[in-house]
Amino acid sequence: MKELYRMKTKGKSCEGAIVQGEHYRFTILTEGLVRLEYSREGQFEDRASQTVVNRKFQVPEYQVFEKEDSLEIVTERIHLIYNKEEFTNYGLSIEVRGKISDYHSIWHYGEEATDLRGTARTLDESDGAVPLEHGVISRYGYAVMDDSQSLLMTEDGWVAPRKPGCVDLYYFGYGHDYEKCLQDFYHLTGNMPLLPRYALGNWWSRYYRYSEEEYKELMRRFEAEEIPFSVAVVDMDWHLVDIDPKYGSGWTGYTWNRELFPDPEEFLSWLHEHHMKVTLNVHPAGGVQAHEEQYLEMAKALGKDWKKEEPVNFDIAEPDFLEAYFQYLHHPHEDAGVDFWWIDWQQGSFSKVPGLDPLWMLNHYHYLDSRRKGKRPLTFSRYAGMGSHRYPVGFSGDTAISWEALDFQPYFTANASNAGYGWWSHDIGGHMRGYRDEQLATRWVQFGVFSPIMRLHSSNSHFNSKEPWNYNAVSEKVMKRYLKLRHEMVPYLYTMNYYASKNGQPLLRPMYYLEPERREAYDVANEYYFGTELIACPITKPMDQEAKAAPFHAWIPEGMWFDFFGGRMYRGGRKLTLYRDIENIPVLAKAGAVIPMADLESYTNSVENPKKLRVKIFPGKSNAFHLYEDDGDSLEDRPENWADTLLEWNWEQEAVFRIHGVEGNREAVPQKRDWTLEFCGIESPEALQVQVDGRSVAADVAYDADQKLCTVRMQDILSGSTAEVRFAKAVVAENDLEKQMFARLYQAEIAYDKKEEIYQYVLEGKTPIELLGILQEMELSDAVCGALSEVLLA
Repeated sequence: MKELYRMKTKGKSCEGAIVQGEHYRFTILTEGLVRLEYSREGQFEDRASQTVVNRKFQVPEYQVFEKEDSLEIVTERIHLIYNKEEFTNYGLSIEVRGKISDYHSIWHYGEEATDLRGTARTLDESDGAVPLEHGVISRYGYAVMDDSQSLLMTEDGWVAPRKPGCVDLYYFGYGHDYEKCLQDFYHLTGNMPLLPRYALGNWWSRYYRYSEEEYKELMRRFEAEEIPFSVAVVDMDWHLVDIDPKYGSGWTGYTWNRELFPDPEEFLSWLHEHHMKVTLNVHPAGGVQAHEEQYLEMAKALGKDWKKEEPVNFDIAEPDFLEAYFQYLHHPHEDAGVDFWWIDWQQGSFSKVPGLDPLWMLNHYHYLDSRRKGKRPLTFSRYAGMGSHRYPVGFSGDTAISWEALDFQPYFTANASNAGYGWWSHDIGGHMRGYRDEQLATRWVQFGVFSPIMRLHSSNSHFNSKEPWNYNAVSEKVMKRYLKLRHEMVPYLYTMNYYASKNGQPLLRPMYYLEPERREAYDVANEYYFGTELIACPITKPMDQEAKAAPFHAWIPEGMWFDFFGGRMYRGGRKLTLYRDIENIPVLAKAGAVIPMADLESYTNSVENPKKLRVKIFPGKSNAFHLYEDDGDSLEDRPENWADTLLEWNWEQEAVFRIHGVEGNREAVPQKRDWTLEFCGIESPEALQVQVDGRSVAADVAYDADQKLCTVRMQDILSGSTAEVRFAKAVVAENDLEKQMFARLYQAEIAYDKKEEIYQYVLEGKTPIELLGILQEMELSDAVCGALSEVLLA
């Protein structure tokens, strides 16, 4: 195989970590991670596997207690007991040390671990929940990963089957130290790669037979409507589909349909000029038939009888086919302007080689091959088991259009972090079947903006397309605002991309990651951390018609939290039902949150490091946010590529916000920047001073008493300068009970007399406790009472 296809691995463990007998070998990789091998032939494997690529850990401290017929290994985290015979449920057990569970923290060989599950290969055809595969995170403190059947990586870049009958397991015994468990999982199986910056913007996708001019006209309409997109997806009709039946169904194809796309290279160039990267859909299972432009070269390269139009069958198990597959079918399209491929493999996990999953092979080699032009690699395909996080982005498949399908996706997406899989892309809005529901479509877009990848998609139905102007005026407005918000959030998302790759911290994390001992954290499956600063609570149920709002049953962690959109302050450490109208979903910013965003006053599809930045800053606690930026698409991820801008919020001591000078690669960012700082949820400042490099400067300062928002604008700040905003005094603004109760009452579809009666009690100054008692006697619906109670209980 070419050097390009040789993945760097470290299969051999440190000798000091190994405890070995004639037929068994235990490798103590960390205090909580142990490799368990058994071989009747006494032969053990040091090559990397499809799943495990790095067994080189620093040797941890451990103790061995050995007798003739017994072996015990003890670390800070686990206690292993073994009878030195063939692995059995009575002869091998491991206990997680510490008070994790009264009796559930001992694993016996052969038992299925009770973990919190990971993710699934696909959501194809789903209309709600699907079963999930195992992950590495467990309330009982341990999980087990079976690597016995995976193929092995060979030195020449190919794969080889294992010898049958060998046992190769990995035991993760980290208790409730979930984040450390995940970090060591990444060390073992490979880091999450850094995504190119463009992948974090909006993707336009539709299974539809566009012509070149129709596609361009649609993109022009998006630009006229100021709806940004960074990725243009062209589904399968880019290639010939209506072919002679003797060549197959047309589902697989590699030849441009020139009736629809007369000049493909110009089409791709036009999309690039409009700041969009391009991916084409391929279904590779059909191989290459004689009608394809590439057939002759493929047939000759692989020794097929081209004169008799002998088909070139898809055979991913053959290295010669794989190299020709890339050289003749993909590279010419890439040279013409295709940026990456949507690998739409739907044919299962079987091939002529036992254990060789075609999907994994496609993911692995497509990802490696996408490095050849010196840009950051990317592919777009389904999940093929543990270790698939090395091949982003994940395509979750063709789901139904229903509330049930939407309701499953937030949990499914966040929970995938338990298998290290952080970059799922869903068909936002659903793909097929189902029904038209404009509220459902709007809620799906809102979730999509607060999911890893925001990709609108739909089937080829004449009645099912996701352009915002196809919906009612309210939904259209909300969709446009959220799609713009996604591009505004790219600076924040790209920093989280950095953390995912460098620190093993996925963008989405279940709530129990940071609060593992809180029972409530396990009860809110659809709630998750969205980066370091935010919690997202996607609405996945219809609105109540009287309350004109939909509920989300949330758990708010300890501390002070603020609504990202409206500023309402919540005191945490409890469960609370949050209600939102169609305009927004609950997104909570932590006390002291610093959220850097692009200032998109002027429309653009570009997601390059912006000259104008807008930073949302929330009160209540000191915080420091490192804004990481590079060129966004370089192949080599070196430390010297990065620019680091520290945004420091000293709330407790000085009440000062500092934008520090850029450290590292200043060439990656604009030489000068305009900064708009939005201090949310504070009372009107008594006095405020703006300085740059220690000198007072003029700045545009405004305070919106209605929004409790202080805005400071500074222009042309040099990248090496330090700017600061200093408050004489900064105070957290209390919620405006009268205003917020009025807003909830105003939208509620209940009798005017009841509205007036409730509002009169508010004007009289009744306390929240008194108002809660009054609401209980008003014969209101549960939703109306709940929506009003949220304001009182916040």
